[in-house]
Amino acid sequence: MNTRRSFVKKSLAGLVAGGVISLRKDAYAGSEAGKKEDTFKLGIAGYSFVHFKLDPSLEMMKKTDVHYLCIKDFHLPYASTAEEIAAFHAKLKESDVTGYAVGPIYTKTTQEIDNAFDYAKRVGVNLLVGIPNKEDLKYVEKKVIEYDIRYAIHNHGPEDKLYPSAESIYNLIKDLDSRVGICFDMGHNKRDNKDSVADLGKYAKRIFDIHLKNVTAATKEGKTCELGRGIIDIPAFVKMLRKVKYSGSCSLEYEKDMKEPLAGIAESVGYFRGVCAAT
Repeated sequence: MNTRRSFVKKSLAGLVAGGVISLRKDAYAGSEAGKKEDTFKLGIAGYSFVHFKLDPSLEMMKKTDVHYLCIKDFHLPYASTAEEIAAFHAKLKESDVTGYAVGPIYTKTTQEIDNAFDYAKRVGVNLLVGIPNKEDLKYVEKKVIEYDIRYAIHNHGPEDKLYPSAESIYNLIKDLDSRVGICFDMGHNKRDNKDSVADLGKYAKRIFDIHLKNVTAATKEGKTCELGRGIIDIPAFVKMLRKVKYSGSCSLEYEKDMKEPLAGIAESVGYFRGVCAAT
């Protein structure tokens, strides 16, 4: 294991005891004196909270001092009224959280793509994470131009017959409008036996969002784990984020122990911040 990664992980062991830690804002990457602030933000992918209503989800974000959320429909339904959307954003603001994107949203028809873009517009975000059919990509491009909302296609690993990796997405969108891009799930990408650090470098210009995670193996059987305990070299990944000047969100998508995720989220958040501070 990378020596620095091992050191940071051991340093965090005491912090995560009991499952709850509170990380100060000055623990953010680039915050210490004399160090340039990073261009990327740390967030949470809403799917991490699939078993929780909005209030306890925001409480977990408060406890881990994370302030950016990719919004899922189980927290803000597609049919929400303008008043319900306003109330949702007000609740986020009370917790010092910004909803920066919506999705992932699966679509099977052009009507569902229309609905997704309408939802993103009404929610007031400029990024939509989606999984469209391949034959609908030109239609997605049309809607991107019409709405001026970026569209990031999510990869889901070797089980995904549409988009297993960042490379599979890039090869399909490289000639489309530059606002059609990738939501780079680095863990699923690794499970497809790809080099997630190198792929971040290759496709950075079309990566609009990152689902931050680690996995136990570069195979279909690989499982999501705490960020510092998997096979992806996170210090190298952070170095690549800086090299390509990535300016979007790195949103932790924590899929282990999803009914009791706080301890793993806290460990992963603390580890990522520790790596950013030490790298």
